[in-house]
Amino acid sequence: MLSNYLKTSLRNLKRHKTYAAINIVGLALGMACGLLIFMLVKYHLSFDNFHANSDRVYRIVTEMHRDVIAHTPGVPSPLGKAFRDDYDFAEKVARIATEEDMTITVKNGDEAEFFKEEGGVAIVEPAYFDIFNFPLIQGDMKSALVEPNTAIISESLAKKYFGDADPINKTIRFGEKIDAKITGVLQDFPKNTSQKTEIFVSYPTLKQHNEWLASEDAWGGINSGVQCFVLLRPQVSVAQVEKVFPAYVTKHRPTSTNVHHYKLQPLDDIHFNADYYGPMDMKRLWVLSFIGLFLIVTACVNFINLATAQALNRAKEIGMRKVLGGRRSEVFWQFIAQTGVITALALGLAVLIALAALPYVNNWFGAQVQFNILNDWQLLLFVPALVILVTFLAGSYPGLILAGFQPVVALKGKLSQQHIGGFNTRRTLIVTQFALSQILVIGMIVIARQMNYSTNADLGFDKEAVVMIPVASDYPQGKALKGEMEQLSGVENVTMCYAAPATNNGGWNTSPRYNNEPEEQEFLVSVKAADADYVESFGLSLVAGRNVFPADTAQEFVVNEAFARKLNLKSPQELLGKKLNLNSDTEGPIVGVVKDFHDASLREEIHPIAIFTAPSLYDNYAVKMNTSNISATMAALEKTWKARHPDQLFDYEFLDDDIASFYETETLMLKLIQVFSALALFIGCLGLYGLVSFMAAQKTKEIGIRKVLGSSIAQILWIFGKEFSRLIVIAFVIAAPLAWWLMQSWLADFEFKADIGAGIFVWALLGTFIVAFATVSYQAVRAALMNPVRSLRSE
Repeated sequence: MLSNYLKTSLRNLKRHKTYAAINIVGLALGMACGLLIFMLVKYHLSFDNFHANSDRVYRIVTEMHRDVIAHTPGVPSPLGKAFRDDYDFAEKVARIATEEDMTITVKNGDEAEFFKEEGGVAIVEPAYFDIFNFPLIQGDMKSALVEPNTAIISESLAKKYFGDADPINKTIRFGEKIDAKITGVLQDFPKNTSQKTEIFVSYPTLKQHNEWLASEDAWGGINSGVQCFVLLRPQVSVAQVEKVFPAYVTKHRPTSTNVHHYKLQPLDDIHFNADYYGPMDMKRLWVLSFIGLFLIVTACVNFINLATAQALNRAKEIGMRKVLGGRRSEVFWQFIAQTGVITALALGLAVLIALAALPYVNNWFGAQVQFNILNDWQLLLFVPALVILVTFLAGSYPGLILAGFQPVVALKGKLSQQHIGGFNTRRTLIVTQFALSQILVIGMIVIARQMNYSTNADLGFDKEAVVMIPVASDYPQGKALKGEMEQLSGVENVTMCYAAPATNNGGWNTSPRYNNEPEEQEFLVSVKAADADYVESFGLSLVAGRNVFPADTAQEFVVNEAFARKLNLKSPQELLGKKLNLNSDTEGPIVGVVKDFHDASLREEIHPIAIFTAPSLYDNYAVKMNTSNISATMAALEKTWKARHPDQLFDYEFLDDDIASFYETETLMLKLIQVFSALALFIGCLGLYGLVSFMAAQKTKEIGIRKVLGSSIAQILWIFGKEFSRLIVIAFVIAAPLAWWLMQSWLADFEFKADIGAGIFVWALLGTFIVAFATVSYQAVRAALMNPVRSLRSE
């Protein structure tokens, strides 16, 4: 019986090649998306699940309560030691201080090689490797990270730095001056780990890198790279631990207006919690999962539309089977078998599409997903489950329709629309498809408009042709190099600074004291340590007072208009001459106020800002270049920089690239929604094609009679045009308010945003009409041009 079903199915597919091809392509696209999204979701859900006792591993994080609540994965560096000494709640406590994007120098005789490591360097306590499952393949963990200036690195980095030579006792240099001897080699990390750093230096080395962070009295501030992990004892609850944390705030920060609330974050939450810089918000995985399900269901709906449209062509076959004794269940299972054959063929094509698309998906998401069905039991179960689901979801309704044909009516050719499901079912399905497609299209247009707005908005400072180059020496030498850069052809201005007006590479925020008041203000001020050329180099506009004078110490401040607003002052002029104090040791008068500029992405409000001279904090040169010959200017800058720093890596970043990184999530979202919109429209159009095919088959005689009575081709085409136009308009009426609500919710995350105007909806509707018209035109024109003699012959 099964052999007969398969033979009949293959014969039927061969007879209707176009029908088969459309169904296979439609199902393949939906299934390919389902496969890719399943693998991507599974990959992210597997993060950090390979550690022993992972259910008892937590990171201590901080909520900072000021005028607003902020979150950071960092804690004051002494907290870990204090918690370990004071309480017995944890089996292990480990502090780790990570600095990303570090330059590693490896010397080989008189030559030196430079490596830029995005993961940077982690200065870590040995207990970290008791908490996490990162085994050594060389060295002894008990002694590897005990002494200062010792380090362990991953197997891959050992190969990268030293080739086939034994890395043990070799030396690497990180930053500008700290050497570390390799005492161990770690097995390469699994792909699904949140730990991206592959260089771990002993914790006693922290004092050389940052003396303030190494101090056990450094309760005054937080660096997001300084974190603390704990492995709780069995039976110890989160509530028990969090109950003791407020005592540290009371003891060490009693007067601070930045009130810390320390919390325990579970290990399995680290990858997903955006508040603490988790890279994959769980909501995005849910959205991806629903989109994948929608595309699979949409493909199945198209199959149903096409199958029911083709049902009339099989009426006599079904009638004959029933006359010869075929039971209803046999007819049903025959159609399910045919659907299974189509689904199996679609699966083969879906796998090829998924394999071709996988590198792009990995690149977009920064993932390392692999398609290896033989070694992945979850994927091995998902694929046949997907085939069975699609087979029955797509085949059951048409199978029941075909099985329900009355043999006498079928053989006489008297089947009506009601016998094969009628128009209304297909209309409902297509309206639903196009409503969802138009939601995606409207969303795509809104996101693209917001991205364009973000890219072209006036940020209040000049970001074009500005390159950020690290300061790699002390201030006197750095100042001398600045002077040399200023003399280069193509260089317009150079300023030494802590950071650009807006940067995605971290910043310094603190609570200020204003006008000799004893208490700190409740708001944060963004600190921009910079020399006197900062205002001119970035094109900042003074609205009151003057710029700071050149100085080698912090003497004067320039603030922005937002600073005045936070203090509820009526005019920026009121700030002039008032004393400002930062971190108790930096004090001076406010001498100028600049016009507000965006210091973060457009999601955030403009923050209060303080600019002052502090040479010890200058980490970068900001070089404003003439745009006429940037490549030649960059070559000259590198030559000048390398002349003073021959043993260091010349590194740089253009400011506009740094600012563009603010919107990496939106850029990814735009790419995804473009792809999903195109797929949804394409699959939806296949369904529309099915409806037009159904209409053309049903209206053959009607069209013949109309042509005999004198109807023009245009009038015949309108029969089809008004049908799909009505469906698209209905879909638009459903989609427009839903899309508006969804996009307003999305834009609510932006303080500065583009408007959702009527034009967006008009373009979405027009675009859908054009695509739909192109889809139905072939069948509609073919039906309109048919010879009426042929269509009326049976009459």
